[in-house]
Amino acid sequence: MAIVPTILCGGVGSRLWPVSRELHPKPFIRLADGQSLLQKAFLRGAALKDVKEILTVSNRDLLFKLEDEYREVNQHHTATSYILEPFGRNTAAAIASAALHIAESQGPDTILLVLAADHLISNQSAFAEAINVAVSLANKDKLVTFGIEPNAPETGYGYIEANGNDVVRFVEKPSKDKAISYIESGNFLWNSGMFCFKASVMLNAMREHCPDILKATELCMTKSRLAKGAGFSQVELDAATFEHIPDNSIDFAVMEKANNVAVVPCNIGWSDIGSWDAFGDLMESDANGNRIEGSATTHDVTNCYIRSGDRMVGAVGVDNLIIVDTADALLVVDRSRSQDVKHIYASLKSQNHEVHKLHTMVHRPWGTYEVLEEDENFKIKRIEVKPGASLSLQMHHHRSEHWIVVSGMAKVINGDKELFVSVNESTYIPAGHKHRLENPGLLNLVMIEVQSGQYLGEDDIVRFSDVYGRV
Repeated sequence: MAIVPTILCGGVGSRLWPVSRELHPKPFIRLADGQSLLQKAFLRGAALKDVKEILTVSNRDLLFKLEDEYREVNQHHTATSYILEPFGRNTAAAIASAALHIAESQGPDTILLVLAADHLISNQSAFAEAINVAVSLANKDKLVTFGIEPNAPETGYGYIEANGNDVVRFVEKPSKDKAISYIESGNFLWNSGMFCFKASVMLNAMREHCPDILKATELCMTKSRLAKGAGFSQVELDAATFEHIPDNSIDFAVMEKANNVAVVPCNIGWSDIGSWDAFGDLMESDANGNRIEGSATTHDVTNCYIRSGDRMVGAVGVDNLIIVDTADALLVVDRSRSQDVKHIYASLKSQNHEVHKLHTMVHRPWGTYEVLEEDENFKIKRIEVKPGASLSLQMHHHRSEHWIVVSGMAKVINGDKELFVSVNESTYIPAGHKHRLENPGLLNLVMIEVQSGQYLGEDDIVRFSDVYGRV
């Protein structure tokens, strides 16, 4: 029986700001071994028996990042397919679109194994054993969830009361006292947010328990674009119809209502790494209880987690702090309040401050750009374009740009002119001019862009054509 691991890559991981941002969310955070949480989820699914394809449901703006991440680790050339959402609509819509797509492309009895892109599972063999149990239950037309055997009275997780593989009830995040009583009873498991089921069984359950979600998703799928290639397929969901799909979780919409739900209790080294405190716990501490990633020098510091990028962090005489430093933002928080970082993210988003959305190093389908310096009327960027890649044909209303090539060769459209710009050469693009940058060479193109004008926001862009479909 074919199994399709289906990775849900949504959300922003607001409690892991400033490393996690709207266009660089939690699944893309790299761990100490150099792999991202997303890459680990991909490898976890690809390592299972009978898996020939990995399906990912994510925001369409993240497609190029997903492809880059998978390309690094997909040594066995497992086929990849994508369902691309224009914006988030919660897990019920994501799972409905995945089940409809797989039922159509591979058959209604194909089994979907739904995995989160941002969880960590350290015991692959125990995970594989749990999947085998789940598949056997799914083949009996069960909707299977995975319950993690708890080791502490966590209040940040939902719980499942279980009797063997039978689900007694689902419980929302409890108070501390209730969580303690759940642990003492021995009948409760953490709700992992992972699922296993036949596509047809899930669709039948949605038809019974949330027909509005299924009907709206079916309509959206008929309006959506499908692209296929060798070892690749992509469904880009239609935004106009997707907007009308009710926003609900699969737990509320189906799992808590259906009578054919089963649970697999498991001990697989699972963590959802939902805060910097949990992230720090992945590392061994030093003699003072400190966990340090990157460059830091400390004196009389205890029980702290410090993460830095290129800059040196110095800390003196502090205890029980989390310090996370990036190129454009610094977080300092008491470890006992690490869950409250989400309030900083929410505040920045309400202000429309760019640090909630982007890093100074921004990834694009064609390469990257990094903001080196900016002030009220100017901005300086370092732009790197992959071989054969090109930016969109575009225009800016409010800013002019000066491009200086420092490595490689640039092919430039500037107004009605087409020209090649070599190392140490430059071109000036006035506001209102159509322009395009392309790398025709075999090596990366590196250039410095100097912007000047009264408004330098990234939203001052009019695209006329684009090979990545962003018009």
